Amino acid sequence: MRKLILILIVFTAPIIGVAQYNWDIGFQLGGSNYLGEMGGKHDTRKDFVKDIKMEKTQFTAGAFGRYKFNSLISAQLGFNWVRITGADNASTNPARVGRNLNFRDDVLELALTAQVFFYEMPDLGHTYRYRNDFKMYAFGGVGGFYYNPKGYDPNGNWVALRPLQTEGVNYGKFNVSIPVGLGFLFTINKRHRIGWEFNWRTTFTDYLDDASREYVDPSTLSSDEARAMANRRGELGNVGTDVAATPGQYGRAGEKRGDPSHKDSYLTTSLYYSYVIRGKSSLYKSKYGSIFRKSKGKKRKIRAKF
Repeated sequence: MRKLILILIVFTAPIIGVAQYNWDIGFQLGGSNYLGEMGGKHDTRKDFVKDIKMEKTQFTAGAFGRYKFNSLISAQLGFNWVRITGADNASTNPARVGRNLNFRDDVLELALTAQVFFYEMPDLGHTYRYRNDFKMYAFGGVGGFYYNPKGYDPNGNWVALRPLQTEGVNYGKFNVSIPVGLGFLFTINKRHRIGWEFNWRTTFTDYLDDASREYVDPSTLSSDEARAMANRRGELGNVGTDVAATPGQYGRAGEKRGDPSHKDSYLTTSLYYSYVIRGKSSLYKSKYGSIFRKSKGKKRKIRAKF
């Protein structure tokens, strides 16, 4: 019977081993950018990375926990702080320069993703101990985030733009994203993981930068501050643009302020570190632990005879 149990353990050892290294927890740091109404070069807006201004790259930081179901699939829950910025004065498109808008947004994101591993080197260095490995994976999932765009006013202050309703739209504080991307990781001594990820989030809002539709009648806005932040063409005067040069001739009610046909998106590229948590299998401990314990044989007691 004991031999049969030993044979079963040999064949189920890989499963038991996986169970012992299911979880890892860690943190990530990296850079961030966005695709929206502000950015780009001389042409009108383009999709994906062609419209991104690299000089507006900001930062991201976060923490995560990951659970390994098997050798192919893991699930990850992460919380991230992603800062994105944009400004029309960084563009060479005359219409964008003339619009003269800017923003900063600190996005707080909670996302659940599934990771599918499609390439693996299970024994780096060919040590035959299988303690170091390399893996590549693709991932996708769903996230929810809080956002709060702010504009830099002429007095040098960051002003929250949502309460001003600069386009007459009362958009919410929360929205949904679809994160997708690629990554790779190195596992060192079974316990430490160092990795890299590229993560692109498609959102369901066009107001990460507070610009989406057209200019509204200034008389419908709630305050002088709202009117000033909604139409900033007048701050330029006659300088530096080939749109209508006289203040007031650009940004009239009904004229284009944004592009509602494209939702905003944001991206991050980051390095991360995680620590693998080792847990003992209850099956292993309760059923088979005694097999490998050294038996303590009973010592024969010899009674001395005198």
